[in-house]
Amino acid sequence: MLNKFLDYLQFEKRYSPHTITSYKKDLEDFSHFYLKTESSEDISKADKKIIRNFIVELSENDISKRSINRKLSSLRSFYLFLLKIGEIKVSPTDSISSLKFYAEKQIPISKEEMQVFSDTVFSQMDNVLEKCIMEVLYQTGIRKAELCGMIFENVNLDGDELKIIGKGNKERVVPISKELSNLLKSYLDIRKPQVDYEAYFFVNAKGKKLSEKFVYVVVNKYLSLITTKEKRSPHILRHSFATHVLDNGAEISKVKKILGHSSLASTQVYTNANIEQLKKVFNQAHPRASKKEEL
Repeated sequence: MLNKFLDYLQFEKRYSPHTITSYKKDLEDFSHFYLKTESSEDISKADKKIIRNFIVELSENDISKRSINRKLSSLRSFYLFLLKIGEIKVSPTDSISSLKFYAEKQIPISKEEMQVFSDTVFSQMDNVLEKCIMEVLYQTGIRKAELCGMIFENVNLDGDELKIIGKGNKERVVPISKELSNLLKSYLDIRKPQVDYEAYFFVNAKGKKLSEKFVYVVVNKYLSLITTKEKRSPHILRHSFATHVLDNGAEISKVKKILGHSSLASTQVYTNANIEQLKKVFNQAHPRASKKEEL
């Protein structure tokens, strides 16, 4: 039944390979727990008590609430699929709520820190691929999985744009600067993909598709040179991109499209630090605002 569900995600829901792998891992974790406690591999027979016991064990093993909620979400999707095809009549995840937690505030790399990177670190970098990784992530805000999966034919350097395949296989076009286009063109001079990986724009020194772990290590290495902030990941560069362009007056609806968010609420988290910018816009543009006074 698990394989049918994964096929459903791939062919009907058209989820990305990365997302499907996450679902598979979550369900396999539950299957192992079910086999251990119920001596059965048929998780379609699980009840609410088993689901709750699974959550308790995860908590006792110090699994984060965020990760537990993700696993619970995977289970919900699996049992909804079983309901859809008539395998079960009631989902065991009904009435089981996600764990409440306060999301850790993401502190972006500041514009000043990124300027230090541009002025000092970038000019000293010899590895063109690593230069591309840092600049593409910061200048476009794409996810590390999207960077690793960038398709060669979707990179239009003459038109200064990238076609990105995001979550749910949704496509979006992301504009890039002429300088970034030129950097990517210089990367083409050293790009030597193996036959099986020619479709991917970025390949590693062995000619294979980039791994997300490799991208993380690269980003962490260079951000460690310019900041003491704890978070130094590809995601924090995405966060920094969104915060900086909103600070500079970009429309939130356009930033939403560039980031590939499905809802505006996902983009609005990056506006929390922009109250001074909003005050400035209000004082300059609102007919009720005094031009001589600050809020």
